Amino acid sequence: MRSTVIANSLLLIFLIFWPVKVSSERLLFKSNVRKSPVILIPGDGGSQLQARLNEPKVPHVVCLKKSSWFDLWLNLEFFPPVLVDCFADYMKLIYDRKTRTTRNTEGVEIKVTDFGNTSTIEYLDASRYSLTAYYSSIVNALVKKLGYKRGLNVRGVPFDFRKAPNEMKNLLSDMKRLIEETYTMNNNTPVTLIGHSMGNPVGYYFLKKQTAAWKKTYIARLVTLASPWGGAVKALRLLASGDNLHVYIVNPLSVRSFQRSIPSSAWLMPYDTFWRKDEVLIYAPKYNYTVADYQKFLKDVNYTDAWEMRKDTEPLIKKLDHPGVEVHCLHGVGVDTPASFRYAPSQWYNYQPDVIYGDGDGTVNLRSLHGCLKWQKMNGPPVFHRQYNKTDHLGILHDASAIDYILKLVVKSETERDRF
Repeated sequence: MRSTVIANSLLLIFLIFWPVKVSSERLLFKSNVRKSPVILIPGDGGSQLQARLNEPKVPHVVCLKKSSWFDLWLNLEFFPPVLVDCFADYMKLIYDRKTRTTRNTEGVEIKVTDFGNTSTIEYLDASRYSLTAYYSSIVNALVKKLGYKRGLNVRGVPFDFRKAPNEMKNLLSDMKRLIEETYTMNNNTPVTLIGHSMGNPVGYYFLKKQTAAWKKTYIARLVTLASPWGGAVKALRLLASGDNLHVYIVNPLSVRSFQRSIPSSAWLMPYDTFWRKDEVLIYAPKYNYTVADYQKFLKDVNYTDAWEMRKDTEPLIKKLDHPGVEVHCLHGVGVDTPASFRYAPSQWYNYQPDVIYGDGDGTVNLRSLHGCLKWQKMNGPPVFHRQYNKTDHLGILHDASAIDYILKLVVKSETERDRF
């Protein structure tokens, strides 16, 4: 989630950390090994976005009304007060209850660039500012340690993370073409999909739409990093009070309108298949909300469109049966993660609540991260699991041990079935 995400949605996106260098452990190659090409699926907030404006009205006189294409996400110039209101106005979506789809604010165009490559998912800021490093450590390790080449055998699927898969028909078609093209470009070698955060439910949804024969031909494995298989409690605060995602100069209420309006936020709310209906997630002055109370909760925080979006998105992966490919499920653990929120009488709901913490990776709760373990009890290809102590939601992308695991995985021979 926004991931973030993210997320998560944003659940996630530009928590401040410095990339960790990959271990210098030497990888030993065998003569019968082919390197599996890698395709990276980013999470909520994990793709750069560009915008072009021709707006009839804006929230402040300092906001641009008309422009050529410019970098919108993640553009650090929009973080100061007032300018962040412009940013939220450009990013938010409008929900149409008749078509049950979303559209941009009038006069705003938004696009994803460089699909198939990694340029817009290695860093979230186009200037490649180190604090916005995203997939850069994994890509650099593949290139420098294993000789991979960007655009050939390490590629990317940047996408509009504001949406959920019910509005991703074109993306899913493009993903399928990209996988088939990459397979062909690499001597008919099956592809390793690597997702982060919300990118994994997106990748899972994609795989469930494919035939068993197609997956057997084109997919070597799915590697999931920090996946919110059952949603994340953090999404509830985002919908109620906004979330500044640890960017302390940003007022959460300034970005709330944007965060509320995007279907991915509703999609990443906790699922009743992971949380009991008697577990309180939001302690409010007049009511305590559980997973059974989302319609009332969203009405009480004055954003009922999110309930409609939840009804659209909740069934997409809720069943969560086996994806039909080999899975490697990696995530952090042992990091304080929001488990519930408590609003004082004077706080509801335009103030930030007190946080009651539990286990997880700082963004996604442990029970949701463990969703992949259900597949170990189902018929299907094997499911492997690794967790990394004190590694947070974004830190897993830069963790030396996790990256070394991936490097060894993609050079496995097709006949090797050794358990990691």
